[in-house]
Amino acid sequence: MEGSGSGRKNKIAYFYDNDYTGYYYGPDHPMKPQRMAMTHQLVLGYGLHQHLDVYRPRLAQYGELTAFHSEEFIDMLRDTTPEMQKAKWDNYLKWGIEYDCPIFHGLFRFCRQYAAASIDGAYKLNHGQADIAINWAGGLHHAKKAEASGFCYINDCVLGCLELLKHHPRVLYIDIDIHHGDGVEEAFYTTDRVMCVSFHLKQEWGGQPFFPGTGALEEVGEYQGKGYSLNVPLVQGIDTEQYLGLFKPIISKVMEMFQPGAVVLQCGADSLVGDRLGMFNLTLEGHAEAVRFVKSFGLPMLVLGGGGYTKTTVARAWTLETAVLCEQDVEDALPPNMYLEYFSPEYRLKYNRRPTWPNQNKKEEVERIKHTLLEQLQQLRGAPGFAMAERPPEALEPEFAADDEDQVHARLKGYVKTHFEHHLKCVEKGLVDPWADSG
Repeated sequence: MEGSGSGRKNKIAYFYDNDYTGYYYGPDHPMKPQRMAMTHQLVLGYGLHQHLDVYRPRLAQYGELTAFHSEEFIDMLRDTTPEMQKAKWDNYLKWGIEYDCPIFHGLFRFCRQYAAASIDGAYKLNHGQADIAINWAGGLHHAKKAEASGFCYINDCVLGCLELLKHHPRVLYIDIDIHHGDGVEEAFYTTDRVMCVSFHLKQEWGGQPFFPGTGALEEVGEYQGKGYSLNVPLVQGIDTEQYLGLFKPIISKVMEMFQPGAVVLQCGADSLVGDRLGMFNLTLEGHAEAVRFVKSFGLPMLVLGGGGYTKTTVARAWTLETAVLCEQDVEDALPPNMYLEYFSPEYRLKYNRRPTWPNQNKKEEVERIKHTLLEQLQQLRGAPGFAMAERPPEALEPEFAADDEDQVHARLKGYVKTHFEHHLKCVEKGLVDPWADSG
């Protein structure tokens, strides 16, 4: 692998299915699976597929999905139709099935495809069949064990981590989506075998916390996992220079202290400037630089998609990052492709929209966050399981005990409620700016 001293080119597995163009969340829903097709067309147009091993995802099996999710939840996704949800909508609220996460035609097949791509990508990394695996349809990081959330149904990030844990004592999960990677953090909150690092927006907006409301600096993990959750809560408008000024030293320290055997990188594109739902000002080049920096450590990488609600920006970002991963320079002029008119009038790859959010991240606060997290990492007692065999027995994988998980879930939800109530009281007393970071 590059970075390991061998000097050879990385072998890259890339997963895509034309079926993605046929999935439709609904007319007013911001999640558009078509963005994967737009990305794929640019990848083909630039000839990047010549540097990739391209695979069509299979369908994940029931037992693979229940490695994390509850059987009852999977049964519900498998058996529910849009008509059933519409007729008895209140029966499905407990599963998180509502406007954000509707039942649509082909949903369960879509879940099985993107989940299998992440599982198989991790498998190929484990068995030396790939150095990097790319699944832009994956990265659906909000889904819980028995609950859909934030446009996410099956948490392929967790399933990919579990597959990597079969061969690696330690797995690092990095999330650069604008939303906190709450589903992944919750899944591994009590284990030291997966470190979760999330860079995200954390502030109140219109009297409500930005979704999902978790991800405070104080959320560091519990029991065996204490210290192994790192949250980087930011406020609106952060720019590329500030972001990378946090990202690079924090990830460098994580690599030094945790010494992961493999990395899962969630590349949500809603942290880019001009996103329909996001409020950051990251440039395409800055987002891609984060990907390049993680790649520079030479570890097996499972690279996933995630959020991103301005389709052309998503396609530009993930195409540029595919080029970064396979070390190819691409022209700024977009190649001919079936979606070219969507990119009018610029027809450029490295086109950044104008910032619409002023940067409210104060230099002193950004430095405080960096110092706090570096100190948290410094206090870890070295890499856990350092003497463990290179291939740990599967019995050592984290278990998902229902009682423990319910308690952790309740505590993390409690963080949101407590911080929100405290913040409102401070606002009422005039002690804080209502737009300031609540974490």
